[in-house]
Amino acid sequence: MSFFTQPSERPLPAGRFALAVEYQGSAYHGWQTQQGVPSVQPLLEKALTLVAQEPISVMCAGRTDAGVHASAQVVHFDSPVARSERAWVRGGNNALPPDIRVLWARSVPEHFHARHSALARRYRYVLHNHINRPAGLHNLVAWCHDALDVEKMQAAADLLVGEKDFSCFRSAKCQSRIAWRHMHFVRVYRRGYWIIVDIQANAFLHHMVRNIVGTLMKIGTGERPIEWVQTLLEAKQRAQAGMTAPAEGLYLIGALYPERYQLPQGPLGPHFMTLLADEDPDAPYPEFLPSWHRSDLTRSQSDLYVARHHPEALR
Repeated sequence: MSFFTQPSERPLPAGRFALAVEYQGSAYHGWQTQQGVPSVQPLLEKALTLVAQEPISVMCAGRTDAGVHASAQVVHFDSPVARSERAWVRGGNNALPPDIRVLWARSVPEHFHARHSALARRYRYVLHNHINRPAGLHNLVAWCHDALDVEKMQAAADLLVGEKDFSCFRSAKCQSRIAWRHMHFVRVYRRGYWIIVDIQANAFLHHMVRNIVGTLMKIGTGERPIEWVQTLLEAKQRAQAGMTAPAEGLYLIGALYPERYQLPQGPLGPHFMTLLADEDPDAPYPEFLPSWHRSDLTRSQSDLYVARHHPEALR
């Protein structure tokens, strides 16, 4: 997708639409609508309602917590009126605050579902590993003043890959029926005093990414051995794992969907990751590798929807 491609002005018929949203989560109590506190979902719905001149409700690929950011949150909604891609993008952005932006909009089949149609979700956690806290990216990255050994962190992260019970990394408020998830990869690497944890799975439990990062940090400082991760997985007790890493370092960078939907595929975020473009940090995106297909261990009630419309995701 070109950085300068203009949204189409051709009117699209009423029906289901998908769009991607970028937001800085610092000022919001998460994605989901909540009484008495600011969140992203109601602001987006209000903006799209102004474009449609009809009430619009959205469903997202993955809800983010307070202070967490997104560079490509995908949502779907049903519109009773015809509007162009340009109307949804430009009109929506005109009605949104500057820390929330619609990136693209597409017409999709009525069975498309931002959550259930997704084959995978991908996050990046960004750490400023330096004796001093950063000022320029305040609230946009996390900070650790202790020296971290990324080789140890990566060795521990490798133990998380595959279909496993991640009970030790779920919060007490997690509402998921099962704790089994298929972890596709966890990559930990350093660029100067920046450490990036790049993580993808079929889905994530509540606070799962931040709890994993907190655990890897303890291993990176030498406080715990690499094998501690395996001990935690077997114990299945959240209280034994590391801290929940701060929200400001976490970015939802994308959801992966079957190719037939032809959704735009721009570089994954956050924006400063484009400085590493020559290193191809997004690979193998947008490819979905055969080894990532789920077994019965990681299937849930939502897979009834997937089995009906996306059987290839369950092979």
